[in-house]
Amino acid sequence: MNEPAARRTALYDDHRKHGARMVEFGGFDMPVQYAGILKEHDAVRRRAGLFDLSHMGQFRIEGPQVAAWADALTTNAVATMKPMQARYNIFCNERGGAHDDTIFYRLPEDRWLLVVNASNASKMWSLLHERPASGVRLKNRHGEDALIAMQGPASVAMLQPHVDVDLASMKYYFCVEEEVEGAPALIARTGYTGEDGFEIFVDGAFASNIWNALLKAHAHEGLEPCGLGARDVLRLEAGMPLYGHELTEEITPVQGGQSWAVKLTKPAFTGREALAAQLERDDDPRIVGLTMAGRAPAREGYAVFAGERRVGEIRSGSFAPSVGGGTNIATALVEREAATVGTALAVEIRGTRHDASVVALPFYKRS
Repeated sequence: MNEPAARRTALYDDHRKHGARMVEFGGFDMPVQYAGILKEHDAVRRRAGLFDLSHMGQFRIEGPQVAAWADALTTNAVATMKPMQARYNIFCNERGGAHDDTIFYRLPEDRWLLVVNASNASKMWSLLHERPASGVRLKNRHGEDALIAMQGPASVAMLQPHVDVDLASMKYYFCVEEEVEGAPALIARTGYTGEDGFEIFVDGAFASNIWNALLKAHAHEGLEPCGLGARDVLRLEAGMPLYGHELTEEITPVQGGQSWAVKLTKPAFTGREALAAQLERDDDPRIVGLTMAGRAPAREGYAVFAGERRVGEIRSGSFAPSVGGGTNIATALVEREAATVGTALAVEIRGTRHDASVVALPFYKRS
């Protein structure tokens, strides 16, 4: 049976015009890189980079009961969110494993935006409909609305000429409804790179005009179009989980390092008992950061050893230009006894074991 063709975002033609190398990701043809991962990574850390994230699932939710309904499905509090606030949240199964990690945006007049991972969009849409609530209305905008992210220390200066709102005064994880290049949009001070920046949610019909206007106006200042390759390195350096790696249906937010987003004091929610038990036991395998002693890169699935005993496996790995002048880093799911910072471990790469050390996450934090 033939696999279904990958979908295209509203910016597909623009990516091709800019010479992007395209790959299938989350059911969409997406740019993995343009000029190169290291150059794009450098732009985000030093100036700014522009990302197409339109493959992410966007669900519009309306109704006076949304907050109470969502609180019963998620680990983090929803009802306490302020108007125009964004909040990271996780949907879990009864065992505490993560269905998905998401971001809620609370808008005026009982309107909400829920952004989910592209690979989980269908699963999450079905899950939301399995728990219907009176007065809660759902609209699926996956693939119809676009998402453009500008990330990096120069983001405020570069985006400001294109909007009327004072971007410098916006708080982190808050948003505003504002026009960008004449198009109605939601601008949020959120991102997935460890740098300051903004995410612009807009109807796909306006995406190309915004994308090209930003690049035309600021390419001479060092704004670079960036692909998913650079984004993965940036998020790993910043210690941010990627669903399917540091969080899965089997890896819980307690194990993944997101206990701060598990609010046991709020009303009952799916997975609460399992997560509470994990927190009390404090003996389950967990995600840790590793730095490699040599030049060998750690990759997903490689075995991790403490002495002669296998204690876990690599979940993500990459060269990290922002860490120690450039070194190989990884996350690993390891047994509790092997998770203490400073523990000496080894990663088996093609039959040879290479020294590694457990380090605190995140690997990189902007000054």
